[in-house]
Amino acid sequence: MGSKLTQQQEIFVQELIKCKSQREAYKIAYPKSKYWKDNTIDARACKLFNSYKVNTRYNELRERLTKYLEDEAIITAGEVIKRIADIARDDIKNYLSFKTVKTVVEYDKDGEPVIGYEMIVEIKDSDDIDTSNISEISLDKNGTFKFKLYARDKALYKLAEIFGLNEIQIAKQKLAEDRFIEEKNIHSKKYW
Repeated sequence: MGSKLTQQQEIFVQELIKCKSQREAYKIAYPKSKYWKDNTIDARACKLFNSYKVNTRYNELRERLTKYLEDEAIITAGEVIKRIADIARDDIKNYLSFKTVKTVVEYDKDGEPVIGYEMIVEIKDSDDIDTSNISEISLDKNGTFKFKLYARDKALYKLAEIFGLNEIQIAKQKLAEDRFIEEKNIHSKKYW
């Protein structure tokens, strides 16, 4: 940090880092300001915050705090995105294989085999696979096997949202809503 902050400027920055508003931080750093009008405090706090030294110090502390919080977090933003990407890329073949085979169901009156079809599902051993993307495995009372992964489409939409790829869709939706409101306003006017 080039030039040092004054004690009041450092207090102001420290209070901002503690999530105080600029007004609250200014009042703490400059106690006499509590007698001033809020507009005056807000203007001075804004000017102080935007000064090079104070803004540089604030960003320095915020980056340090962010790094600390990421290091101490149970899961970082990067890990969340990786998990969502894993769901989006996953394939059911990583967990099981399935095929339909011809089988003899019965024999007709002439002794000829009647062919039917049966689905064979082979599940991989859970010790050999990553099971974190499986949302459900069950067998109901009728013996029907159910296997579900977390939704790939939802993961893709979430990634699109995170990376801003859905902004065109959001803009289209906003345009449609604005158009609807405008048409509603036009139709609500009476012209007689």
